[in-house]
Amino acid sequence: MLADQPAAANSSETDGLRRQLFFLALPVLCEQMLTFCVGFFDVYLSGRLGKSETAAIGLSAYVSWLASMLFSLVGTGTSAVVAREWGAGRFEEARRIAGRSLSMLPMIGLFVFSLLQLLAAGFPRLLNMEGEQLRIAVEFLRIDACGQFFAGWTLIASAAFRGSGDMLSPLRVLLVTNLVNIIVSTACTFGLSIQNHSLTIVPELGVKGIVIGTTIAHLCGAVLMTRLLFSRTSRLHVTRADFGFHRETIWRVLRIGGPAALGGLCTFIGHFSFLMVIARLSPNGFDGATFAAHVVGVRIEALSYLPVEAFGIAAATLVGQSLGARQYQRAKAAGHEALRQCVWYAVLMTVLFFAFAPQIYAMMHSDPAVAAAGVPAFRLMSGFQIPNAILIVYVNALRGAGDTRFPLYCSLLGNVIVRVSVGYFCGVYLQLGLLGAWMGMGADNILRSSLICWRYLAGKWTRTKV
Repeated sequence: MLADQPAAANSSETDGLRRQLFFLALPVLCEQMLTFCVGFFDVYLSGRLGKSETAAIGLSAYVSWLASMLFSLVGTGTSAVVAREWGAGRFEEARRIAGRSLSMLPMIGLFVFSLLQLLAAGFPRLLNMEGEQLRIAVEFLRIDACGQFFAGWTLIASAAFRGSGDMLSPLRVLLVTNLVNIIVSTACTFGLSIQNHSLTIVPELGVKGIVIGTTIAHLCGAVLMTRLLFSRTSRLHVTRADFGFHRETIWRVLRIGGPAALGGLCTFIGHFSFLMVIARLSPNGFDGATFAAHVVGVRIEALSYLPVEAFGIAAATLVGQSLGARQYQRAKAAGHEALRQCVWYAVLMTVLFFAFAPQIYAMMHSDPAVAAAGVPAFRLMSGFQIPNAILIVYVNALRGAGDTRFPLYCSLLGNVIVRVSVGYFCGVYLQLGLLGAWMGMGADNILRSSLICWRYLAGKWTRTKV
């Protein structure tokens, strides 16, 4: 019981927690920024090609998000269970959990690949795409599905490493993935040749080159992650004996990851339904400029929440390990300290996004119609960064404790109901365009932030069993 624990940490314990959080979050922050760079660079390349290409990139980002939500069925549970075992000093069991979790990937990966191939033509049609836009999007999604298996392997392995407190291994993998993506995607998109000898090394593939480069980058990341997993110098050194199907382990992982994955699925449904609203803002049918403005806006917004996500992931690790060691007050303090360390950044991004919205859009896309649609909405979005920071940190902390059901309910209410209904009413019915649609996005963020904050402060999650 909480009442049986020490009432409060002294100042030295607080300083130690602050330092530990910061140094756990720092490599994750670098990792998150590298993850951002992969998607950012793809959108930047597409902005040099045209609106249809940017629309295809934007749609693929949502579909890739769906894949990551399905892989989080294992990843979220793996991180929480490994953290509990590691915090309790049961290191061998933590390694077995990691190996057994990764053993589930082939089945889940085959399901994700088949699902994305099946839905590749349906997703663009739901957004009213047709003609060349439809062809580009379908081809892009089908190639991108091939890389999701490798991305899933990296996601689950990274979750296991973080549960053990090793934040550097995922960072190394993302660094390689990012560098490969920049080099290969650029070469495949615009071609690579030696002019003096008229020798073509890589043909010019256009938008198809972007997704080929990203797929190759995911493959390279998965190969490196495998080497780190089996390395004897690795903190989370696994062996072949650690792999295999174990019913109790699967149940422990899925019992936590199941609600998290459902929450992610609700988030995806809400966001894709919202994307359908964006595709219907124009009375004349699909408006490529407005859709591209939305894609650019949400991609740039990641600059504000990915660093916050890093502190949330660090908090999740400390929460799980503290609960494993039965240090309940320390677990609760971890989330508060993580928010204190990153909320200033949300304030800074609020100011920068509002002040430099025109310059951001001018840099990201060559079509002035995209900026005309995006700048007013982007400035509105800048006002939601602080509630978003609160939401991200506390949701991650709750997941680190294994409390994944309440965030699921909040996601269902906010993402699926509030975001879509308010966005449709303001954007389509009131004809406020992208600005009106993003009012729904803000209403969702504020509502879920309030609910998750209340849940965390109540403290009942400290008694969650995993």
